[in-house]
Amino acid sequence: MTVKEIINEIESFAPPVYQESYDNTGLQVGSAADTVTGVLISLDVTEDIIREAIERGCNMVVAHHPLIFSGLKKVSDRTYVERVVRMAIKNDICIYAAHTNLDNVHNGVNAKFAEKLGLVNTRILAPKSGTISKLYTYAPIEEADIIRDAMFAAGAGNISEYSECSFNTPGTGTFRASENANPTIGTAGGERISEQEVKIEVIVPQHATSAVLSALKSAHSYEEVAYELIALSNTAQQKGAGMVGYLPEPLTEQEMLSLIKQQMKTGCIRHTALSGNKISKVAICGGSGSFLLGAAIGSGADIFITGDYKYHQFFDADGKIIIADIGHYESEQFTSEIFESILTKKFPNFAVLLSNLSTNPVKYFC
Repeated sequence: MTVKEIINEIESFAPPVYQESYDNTGLQVGSAADTVTGVLISLDVTEDIIREAIERGCNMVVAHHPLIFSGLKKVSDRTYVERVVRMAIKNDICIYAAHTNLDNVHNGVNAKFAEKLGLVNTRILAPKSGTISKLYTYAPIEEADIIRDAMFAAGAGNISEYSECSFNTPGTGTFRASENANPTIGTAGGERISEQEVKIEVIVPQHATSAVLSALKSAHSYEEVAYELIALSNTAQQKGAGMVGYLPEPLTEQEMLSLIKQQMKTGCIRHTALSGNKISKVAICGGSGSFLLGAAIGSGADIFITGDYKYHQFFDADGKIIIADIGHYESEQFTSEIFESILTKKFPNFAVLLSNLSTNPVKYFC
C-alpha cells in the first residue's frame, strides 16, 4: 500500500478542486511513493499525534486540519508546526490533510454533523457556484449511445439526484478533410462531407473534466473530435458550505440545547437569547461558520449551530434565529469517522486507526 493509493481514495470522495482558495489540502510531509505501514487518523496534527503514530506503528497521519497553511521559511523548533515537521521527517512519517474540500462535499463534514444530531431531509446550506461546466459535442447518430455512455461512466450527466442526464439535437455536420488528415468518413483532400449527427449536451463537474474529455475522445471515431466546454454560473447543489435539515420531531429550545450538548459531547454552549419557540429546522456548519449566518436565516432555520463566534457577531442574529456556538473542535470532532469509513471500505484488511487523543487546544472550566 502506498501513500498515493491512500490519497487517491480520499480525493475520489473529496476532490481537492473543491477546497477554498486560502486552503492547503494535500500531502504536506513525505512522498506519495512511500509504502504505508498504517494510517493514524486525527482532526489535527500535533507533536503528541506524531508520537502516537510512532507508538502504534503508523507511518502516515491523515488529518482534517492542515498542519501547514502558509509557506515555511524555516524548519527549526520555534513553533509547534516546525517541530512537528521535523519530528515527522526524522521518523519517516507522511502527513496528509483534506480540509475544506471535505467540508464542501455533500457527504462530508456537515453530513456527519447532521447525522450526529439526527437531522433528516438535509441539503447543502450554501451551494457553490463555478464548479460545473456544460459540454457540447457532436457524434454520428450510430455512435451517440456509445459516446454518451462513455461520458456518463467518466462522471458527466449528474444533476443532483439524477444521473445520465443529456440533451440531444439532431442536425447536419459538414467538414472537408485536408490532404494530411486521416478521416473516418470521406477521403483526405476530398470533397466536403455532410453527415447526419447528434449534438449531445451534458453537465460536467469540475473534478471530472479531464476524465470526461478523455472518455469522449476515446469513444469517438473521429480523428478530430469537436466539442465546446463552457463554464456555468449555476450552483452545484451537492457541493458547498454548511447544511440545513429538520429534526424528526420539533423540540423546545432547552431540549434542543440538551440534545446538542449530549450528541456533540460539549460541556459548554454559547448562544443568543431564547425565544420560547419550538425548534424544527436546523442549520449547521462545522468549524468557523459565522459567514453562513445570512444563509441560515434565509433558509428559515430556527437555530444555527457552529463554532468560533465572536462577541459582536452574536448581535447579528437580531432575534431572527438562535446562534449556538459549540466550539470549533466540537463541531468537527467526528470528521475522523469519515476518513475511517472511506479507507476501511476500500482497504478492509489494512491498519486504519483512530487517534485516542483529543487535540482540542481549548479547555473549559465549568
